[in-house]
Amino acid sequence: MAFASIMNIVGSGLTAQQLRLDVISENITNMNTTRTEGGGGAYRRKMVRFQSETNRDGFRQALAQVATASNRGAEKAGGVRVTEILEDQSELPVTFDPDHPDADEFGYVEMPNVTLVKEITDAMAATQAYSANVTAFNTLKTVLQRGLEIGG
Repeated sequence: MAFASIMNIVGSGLTAQQLRLDVISENITNMNTTRTEGGGGAYRRKMVRFQSETNRDGFRQALAQVATASNRGAEKAGGVRVTEILEDQSELPVTFDPDHPDADEFGYVEMPNVTLVKEITDAMAATQAYSANVTAFNTLKTVLQRGLEIGG
């Protein structure tokens, strides 16, 4: 596999996890938002859907492709991409607060379906995935530097 392909794979992972962290930040920011633009009701939690960018079936096949043609498989190098950002359609919790400006005629307010613990957990997982991609990039950089030392 070409070094450029590896950089593309790592770069796609970094980009995807950064977007995931951005969406998590938006969820946390809006965890008390009871009114969205256009009168759409309470804020709904957003989630990121990823899709693998590879045409390979598995690790064994990937190794076989690398062994037979070092650069021909570069266009199928792999990685990840974000296919969509979707809204969580789970039920919005209601709370009784008759003084709230968004309360209905019975005094209930629809609240966002954002749970801080879930968002923090997702943020920790995204941070770990981001960090793993940075480690992979640094490893690639070290391999390239060592290769230049040998050649020089």
